[in-house]
Amino acid sequence: MQPSRRIRPRRAAALASVTALTLAVSTSAGTGRLAAGTSTAVGAGPISPEHSSVLGPCMISGRPTIQMSEGVPTPVGYVRSTGTVRALTVMVDFPDAPGKGSALDRYGEFFPQTQDWFRTSSYGRLDYRPETPIPRWLRMPKSFQEYGIERGAPFDPGYRRLVQDIVVAADPRVDFRAYDFLNVLVTPNAGPSALDTVLSVTFAGNTEAPVADGVSVTNASFVYSRQDDGSGTYHRTGYRVLPHENGHVFGLPDLYTAEGGGAVGHWDIMSEDWGANNDLLGWHKWKLGWLDRTQVRCASAPGRSEYTLTPLARAGGRKLVVIPLDGRSGYAVELRTREGNDESVCRPGILVYRVDADVDTGMGPVKVQDSREDSGGCTRSPNVQAELSDAPLTPGEEFRDAKRGVRVSVLGADLDGTYRIRVERG
Repeated sequence: MQPSRRIRPRRAAALASVTALTLAVSTSAGTGRLAAGTSTAVGAGPISPEHSSVLGPCMISGRPTIQMSEGVPTPVGYVRSTGTVRALTVMVDFPDAPGKGSALDRYGEFFPQTQDWFRTSSYGRLDYRPETPIPRWLRMPKSFQEYGIERGAPFDPGYRRLVQDIVVAADPRVDFRAYDFLNVLVTPNAGPSALDTVLSVTFAGNTEAPVADGVSVTNASFVYSRQDDGSGTYHRTGYRVLPHENGHVFGLPDLYTAEGGGAVGHWDIMSEDWGANNDLLGWHKWKLGWLDRTQVRCASAPGRSEYTLTPLARAGGRKLVVIPLDGRSGYAVELRTREGNDESVCRPGILVYRVDADVDTGMGPVKVQDSREDSGGCTRSPNVQAELSDAPLTPGEEFRDAKRGVRVSVLGADLDGTYRIRVERG
């Protein structure tokens, strides 16, 4: 499957060729391969969202060739996203880039923050447990330069050698059967600064990965250097690259495109993992099994219906209304407020976005509908896509898709923080 990649505008021309190549390339190494669809550990595998026959029309799906489709349920090969998951976490350095300071200091850049982020976002449904059986730098046998890693694509022979060397170096101290996925925290002084090239990458759903202790290292996230935006918030927000990368091991696609975060803005960590904290979209929470069937409504029938939505950040209550357009796409409606992981929300309200399960990761599978186009937004947070920051609808406002005969109206906001909406379909 396609890895996570940061795409800078000057790299846009290469995006299409990279996407095409990834489908045909494996990263096989080690002593053998597992059959397609085999999990990385006992009990691992994607979770199917709770649904009923009423929700069936809203469970859109993409073609089999789509990479990291937004369809539900998530296909096999990824890590389950509810219950207890164990993340083998190793800190890696190289002869030409020895780790500076303690390896556990590097670990401390990401934990317990990543655990806390997933606990909050999942309403406690995901028990994320990072484990570090090797609490020191794991030295690679070759220099970083010898591996020749640039963008971290799986068809890069140097990257395949690196993954295999990590498995060989860790195997005497690690029982890979005990873990659901792998985190590799590379020493930040390896390779170029993140100001120049962001190398952080995830291999997800790859059934031809290296094998250790009889299990395939199918899902693995690699984190390299992270840029400090100069705002003084790095100690609070620098960890967020890891929840983004781990989102891929659970089957979530990149929502940024070659042009950056303009499709979704800061409304999902799979769009922007830099700047202030943010959460996942309600669609992703349903896809991951963090919302049950009572919290999702499917507005598939013609006519008018009204719903009360509770803030997405709060546990309990109705969170998501889905308006299917066809078997591949639909609109999703949710209430976003400044609480929980959503510290950067500057205009609370009803967020409407279109989900297309037939669009590849990094190509724009989700598009937020901006209620105030060309406004410049309302955020003052550094490194947050400003234009979409005031996208939500407030009481008295509406979203309309005349071509599809869809209208979403915000009827009012109640004192308990809930919002009332009306959905109309022709």
